[in-house]
Amino acid sequence: MSLVRAVSTTFGTYMLADYLSNFIQHPTQKMDYGIFNKLIGREVGNAWWGTRTEHIVGVAACLAVTDHMSQGIFGKILGRPLCFEKSPAPFIAHTFLFIFSGVTVYVAADAALNPDHEGKRTEEFKSGTYSSYVGSCTAWFEPYVSPALSKVAGAGIGGSWFGSALLPATLAYSTVKGVGWYDWGNSGLNELEEKINGLVTGHHEKEAAHNLKPEEVASHLQHHPK
Repeated sequence: MSLVRAVSTTFGTYMLADYLSNFIQHPTQKMDYGIFNKLIGREVGNAWWGTRTEHIVGVAACLAVTDHMSQGIFGKILGRPLCFEKSPAPFIAHTFLFIFSGVTVYVAADAALNPDHEGKRTEEFKSGTYSSYVGSCTAWFEPYVSPALSKVAGAGIGGSWFGSALLPATLAYSTVKGVGWYDWGNSGLNELEEKINGLVTGHHEKEAAHNLKPEEVASHLQHHPK
């Protein structure tokens, strides 16, 4: 029962961390939270698939499981609970392994189940796995956040849930998504996010022009000369 409680707490922490990381990566952009867009007065495209909500819930669920599984495995190898202070190298290895495996499990599930990936599921899985690897390599700093915060703001804050769990996870989410998927600013947005942020016009004009038939191109150039 204690393990279930621990995994549930981690799950909640990671969901909040993912949500907060969006403000670091996209400080001035509006995000697509799917069905929850109704609550904040935004247009709803897909209710679940391809939205920030799918990512927040799905990735947090996978990471919560792989985090505790990895801690258990390393604990058995070391013969004691995994601790950064006593075993820094194994803890950093654990950090990379649980993030990479958790995110990759999510990538696999999304590639297999998301209807938007129909016809290109293998490509989505391969691309997502590579991005997961690249992004996970940037999260090496996560175990250092709490000790660094303790020196700056005191052990009480550094050792708190905020300092030892939420803040490190939020920063790690930002680098994993930002570097792995180049999810920064106006990059990494889905179609609805491009639309609600006023970025969609140019993209769709280029796409439409690319799909024009020869006779339509001639007509388009006649009515819209450069």
